[in-house]
Amino acid sequence: MNTTDTPVTVIGLGLMGQALAGAFLKAGHPTTVWNRTTSKADAVVAGGARLAPTVGDALEAGSLTIICVTDYQAVRELFGASDVGLDGTTLVNLTSGDSAQARETARWAEQRGARYLDGAIMAVPPAIGTAEAVILHSGSEADFEAHKSTLGALGTVTYLGADHGLASLYDVAGLAMMWSVLNAWLQGTALLGTAGVDAATYAPFAQRIAAGVAEWLPGYARQIDSGSFPAEVSALETDARAMAHLIEESEAVGVNAELPKLIKAMADRSIAAGHGGEQYPVLIEEFGKPSGD
Repeated sequence: MNTTDTPVTVIGLGLMGQALAGAFLKAGHPTTVWNRTTSKADAVVAGGARLAPTVGDALEAGSLTIICVTDYQAVRELFGASDVGLDGTTLVNLTSGDSAQARETARWAEQRGARYLDGAIMAVPPAIGTAEAVILHSGSEADFEAHKSTLGALGTVTYLGADHGLASLYDVAGLAMMWSVLNAWLQGTALLGTAGVDAATYAPFAQRIAAGVAEWLPGYARQIDSGSFPAEVSALETDARAMAHLIEESEAVGVNAELPKLIKAMADRSIAAGHGGEQYPVLIEEFGKPSGD
């Protein structure tokens, strides 16, 4: 099941689904597609894909079925019809959703006789089919290994573990990193903009800062996993004073200070709980609480 002539099916032909089908075709896989709006299949059919008339026909055509639709409810609706048989099929669901939906859909599919892998695409459509496209998978390791080579046509595939919810959790964790880095950069860009420094001038400096901070992560991770946070570099109470300076500077030059105020509020709660002499990763205790606690 790992040769380039392995037949695959792609269900869902938005921009991402079209990119997935195109990558399989480019890798030499006979590719069957289905989409509710058939006109969205025109480009991939012109590229060599076969358009199946029904979802059931599409499932029967491939050894492996990739699903990339609007949401998990749409997955259930498509495959829950009485004329769609899942027994013996292998489904790889790359639809975006949360970890609870992934686990629930895995149980639902497996109860109907399907093998099921959940996944997350950490890439934009133009990157699909290149090493820059990271595709995360969770579920049965045996099922992943059986199709790893075929799935590799889409990009760099990574297996996370047996818990079907892991791909969704890694997905949102990655989004948290992405937006946090971008928001921090925008905060700094706005501050420097008040002095006439443009974004292009600041960007290389910001890149160096981001790369330097990223180097701290393995050591900070060891502190979190051990539950011990000695102040090897800086104590949280020292960081909180710097946060106050960022807030004051932002307000003085007329830049939005909501983001640094939020960060400082979390630090202040941790300090009030007795953690002011520990290192920054001790804030994991604040991040681990439900909102409002």
